[in-house]
Amino acid sequence: MGIEKLNHIFNPKRIAVIGASERKGSIGAKILRNLIGVGYKGGVYPVNTFRQTVQGIPAYPSISKIPRKIDLAIIATPAHTIPQIVEECGQAGVSGLIINSAGFREVGTEGIEYEQQIIEYQKKFGMRIIGPNSFGVLRPGINLYATFAGTLALPGNIAFLSQSAALCSSALDWAKESGVGFSAVVSTGSMLDVDFGDLIDYFGADAKTRSIVLYVESIKHARKFMSAARAFARTKPIVVVKAGRSKESGASTLSHSGNLGGEDAVYDSAFRRAGVVRVGAIMDLFNCAEALAMQSNPAGPNLTIITNAGGPAIMATDHLADRGGKISVLSDSTIHNLKNVLPLYCNTTNPVDIFEEATPERFRVAIDICLKDKNSNGFLLIYAPQAAADPLDVANIIVEAAKQTNKPILASFMSEDNQSRKASKILQRNGIPVFKTPEQAVSTFMYMYSYTQNLELLYQTPEELPIEKADSKSLKEILKRSICAGKQTLSLLDSLQFLEMYNISTVKTEIVLSPEEAKIKSSNLGYPVVMKLISPQIIHKTKNEAVILNVCSPQDVQISYDKLLINFNRLKPGAEFQGIAIQPMVQKNGYELIIGCKKDSQFGSVILFGTGGTNTELFKDIAIGFPPLNQILAKRLMEHTLIYKHAAESEFPLNVKLIEKILVKFSQLVIDFPEIKEIDINPIIVDKKSAVAVDAHIVVDLEYKDRKASFCNHLVIAPYPRRYISEWKTKDGKKVLLRPIKPEDESLFNVLFSSLSAETKRFRFFDIIKELSHEKLVRFCNLDNDREIAIIAEFQKDTKMIIGVARLIISVGGNDGEFAVLVSDSWQGKGLGSKLVDRIIDIARDMGVKYVYSDVLSNNNKMLRLAEKKGFKKEKIDYDTTKIVKILD
Repeated sequence: MGIEKLNHIFNPKRIAVIGASERKGSIGAKILRNLIGVGYKGGVYPVNTFRQTVQGIPAYPSISKIPRKIDLAIIATPAHTIPQIVEECGQAGVSGLIINSAGFREVGTEGIEYEQQIIEYQKKFGMRIIGPNSFGVLRPGINLYATFAGTLALPGNIAFLSQSAALCSSALDWAKESGVGFSAVVSTGSMLDVDFGDLIDYFGADAKTRSIVLYVESIKHARKFMSAARAFARTKPIVVVKAGRSKESGASTLSHSGNLGGEDAVYDSAFRRAGVVRVGAIMDLFNCAEALAMQSNPAGPNLTIITNAGGPAIMATDHLADRGGKISVLSDSTIHNLKNVLPLYCNTTNPVDIFEEATPERFRVAIDICLKDKNSNGFLLIYAPQAAADPLDVANIIVEAAKQTNKPILASFMSEDNQSRKASKILQRNGIPVFKTPEQAVSTFMYMYSYTQNLELLYQTPEELPIEKADSKSLKEILKRSICAGKQTLSLLDSLQFLEMYNISTVKTEIVLSPEEAKIKSSNLGYPVVMKLISPQIIHKTKNEAVILNVCSPQDVQISYDKLLINFNRLKPGAEFQGIAIQPMVQKNGYELIIGCKKDSQFGSVILFGTGGTNTELFKDIAIGFPPLNQILAKRLMEHTLIYKHAAESEFPLNVKLIEKILVKFSQLVIDFPEIKEIDINPIIVDKKSAVAVDAHIVVDLEYKDRKASFCNHLVIAPYPRRYISEWKTKDGKKVLLRPIKPEDESLFNVLFSSLSAETKRFRFFDIIKELSHEKLVRFCNLDNDREIAIIAEFQKDTKMIIGVARLIISVGGNDGEFAVLVSDSWQGKGLGSKLVDRIIDIARDMGVKYVYSDVLSNNNKMLRLAEKKGFKKEKIDYDTTKIVKILD
């Protein structure tokens, strides 16, 4: 469902309060008082069955009796009454509801039934609902306080979205005391309908909102959340604090991967992939949001500290190191210039200590010199109250100095006296964040840097890594047989076959059922060999004494076979015996790694990478990523592990390029098979030149057979839509490949753009753009395929070239889509534009879009004639622009 109706909640003209009351302390009384007592300019209509007036305002016995159409109904009545009230609101044409009441799923079966009835009416009438258990909605800029809060928010530019009503109240108290203002405060409650994804979409497009902060306990619709967050993280900082950091998944698993990477680690990785900054505490939430809205992002972790108090600076330095930051190494020229103007006893290396008797002038010269230092990514000014420098003078010096640099500047004024408070207000009014302690400032600087890193991930262009499409039909049959038979794990040979089909090398493996057969196969493979006990009930082979290495002779084979059987009968009575695996002994001259996947209950299939072999469970050195992976994402996944950092510092580095290729192939395997619940490749042994998987374990999702097929519903990020690849011939017989665009196409797209004539650019972009920045090229090529599809026409003669592009941007909710078509000048008049329009229409239909439209310059006669031929209706928007619209069947 779209977000259009959310405007009726956040900018309502008329509000009904159902359950409005005069009873002191009641929720209905507080909500009504907040609405009518602070200057809200819309109409307010109390609904009370027993009273003709409430708080001096005419009241109505039901929503249906109100003579005006209501935009927003706020419901504060007992839970058992609410389903009927929701139905009445729907019948009365109310667009938005806020349900404050409790007593739903948290009380058991009866409450769940109430929720189901509410959802039924919500879908029937198309309303949007916030709650139940909602604290309400505040929009200070328009004096809308649809809440029972005792503390009302100040106007500002932060949208605060909280899953906890109690936390909303506490945060409002703290924010008012700290002078933090809001564009909106939304208590989501139980998120029966409106969720974080909807709210990010709404406030991401809200002009009054500069940053979005969230208090999250859980995310219900993870794919929608990720899509919304990725859409706006580039332009508006999104900062989140996630409760339950220590909670681990308690579900039993059948693989190493299932046991690794707890719930919180998955959330961490999801936030990073979406460009969201995760902080550790509520205070950090608002500090970070304000700083990101006020200041530029640091390009690196190097911080320069200028202080008149050595002790706080040392503490700030320690805290910076703990958070992974670095003290800037000041350049020789910076140190030289500081020595020329500061007394000899002052410290001219970082942190720069100008001592307690520093005058405003000493602050000024020290700050001016340090701000010119090329090695610094940001600056922290620490002021401790001393007699020599008035805080107001220091604040004004910082404000003037800040005009010299585009690097972030933060300040810590370590006093609560009246002058220091006034100084802090001067700094904040001029866009410089102020903190009570240096540690808070340092933490905020590092959160700002993590935002920079997240954005870099969104803006980097990956190298092209070829992925050979596997013959999935035979593999699907293996999974189908397993599901039909109720078998949860595949055999070792079947598991290894999956890897081989995706060109991930595996060790030669033979399965034997007797000692005699084991001797023959061992001789054929060549000694030494490894012997492994195969049973779906035995996951941890080393721990269960189910593997024997360096078996060097037929006699050793006999002894090892007997020993494995004894261990099997002793450790796992009643387990299924599938044989003994014989493999050639792989000499461990490389690193033992684990590559795996598991299905998370919220975020679907996730990929794990880290230290493998016998050290997997010991070190738990695991990083988590989300398919689809490309070259950049694969590398970032590796960089979050200790083994990567260790290898980078050793004389035996990891073969990063090889692992990138394997991870991208593995990602495609995970994409292609939603039937898979868990996979282990453990270990995969990687040396300088090669990689080989010596063990693999695949767990099947037996519940998958009950699910309706949809486009990769096991993934939280839409993968590359291969189903839209096709071939076409021009009028003169040239073969053209039509395919969705990829991030790797940036350079090819830039070549196309550079070749366009001024007229073609003006017809497509409504302006003559000389060149596209890297950031804009990334925006054109790196798409969220749930929201946007671009089909490129690729022609290959000597080299590949893009000769045309059609783009479809789908509205939130998927009701309509805006499209545009671009054809290279030398390929115009050959039918390519017509084909691209047809392709976009077909894709829009496939994605459930009801109509498509495009704005066309009125003198773009070719496009207007083409649109007329294809049944588009034309609508004149203004003198220069015509809108073309086609309703899809």
